[in-house]
Amino acid sequence: MDVENIKQKAAMLRERVEALLQGYRSERVPLYPFLLGFCARNVGYPISSIYTDPVKSFMAQLWTFEQYGFDGVPEFGYASYGGWEFGGEVKFPNSEWEQAPMHGRFAVQSEEDVEKLKLPNVKTDGMLPMAMEFSKLQDKFGMPISIVLGGNFTIAGNICPVEKLCRWMIKKPELAHRILRLATDHIIEVVQYWVDTFGAERVMPKIWEPLAANSILSPKQFEKFVLPYVIETNKKILAMGIKHIFYHICGEQNLNLPYWAQVPMGNPGIVSVGHQVNLTRAIEYFGNTCIIAGNVEPAIIQSGPPQKVYELCRECIGKGKYAPRGFMLMPGCEIPPMSPPYNVYMMRKAVEDFGRYNR
Repeated sequence: MDVENIKQKAAMLRERVEALLQGYRSERVPLYPFLLGFCARNVGYPISSIYTDPVKSFMAQLWTFEQYGFDGVPEFGYASYGGWEFGGEVKFPNSEWEQAPMHGRFAVQSEEDVEKLKLPNVKTDGMLPMAMEFSKLQDKFGMPISIVLGGNFTIAGNICPVEKLCRWMIKKPELAHRILRLATDHIIEVVQYWVDTFGAERVMPKIWEPLAANSILSPKQFEKFVLPYVIETNKKILAMGIKHIFYHICGEQNLNLPYWAQVPMGNPGIVSVGHQVNLTRAIEYFGNTCIIAGNVEPAIIQSGPPQKVYELCRECIGKGKYAPRGFMLMPGCEIPPMSPPYNVYMMRKAVEDFGRYNR
């Protein structure tokens, strides 16, 4: 690897995002990446390599971001995080129809399993050794250090099948609270390990919380079972000296937004939302404290005509461009690996055509 060449590429890729984090806008809206398996296919690697080979994952993302003009740097993670780390099993994608790691055996199958649960070793368990190897590549090439984790409820729903967890929330809430307690302590331990290794000023936790969506939880359940743990987690993370936390509030979470708005995410935080949340509404709740990112529908990027992708991007930019703390165009969730390359390019064309600021 040509270290200096990669450092120069990385500096260019992150310039616009760093400007927003420092409180000013560059010449146009950043185009923020949320694509993993697509990067592997783009450079001829199997999709599984994104999740099992830190070097290939890093390079595939770097090359793809450079090719398409994304304003971000490579990261390592997946939505089913937590199951493997707490003693369950995960299956890695091995066909073109599989996008990301999936659940195999869950760590918790019964009430007795809940009592047996123990916190993972953050240095040795699950994907964490590979995540650390990936972060050391970020460090080697002078990039910000990210650690991608599931949110408190998402980790709990990856330890235990989410339908069982939801039944326990109603019938045996003490079991649900024990799993959420362990998930919360784990997030804090992992972030502390990254801070101890790289320094708080360089680490940005990126937390994905798809299972807290209103298609699974009512807002009252969110308030009782999710909000207290998220607030505790973020307060402790920020107390470590971390400046910014990135939250991907995935899926239909409109009824949860008043609660999410109570969560400290740094100065500024970054909030990305799914296509189910109107960007104007997201700005109302988070715009004064967070950079807003979103929220082009991934299914349209995969299956829609290029002009539809372009039009959705134009609409997103129009809503978000002048958000108080800044805006980044981003897919509402991961771009599917089988998306047509030209549809992905349409996002870049849209920010060039509509995302420039008048000077």
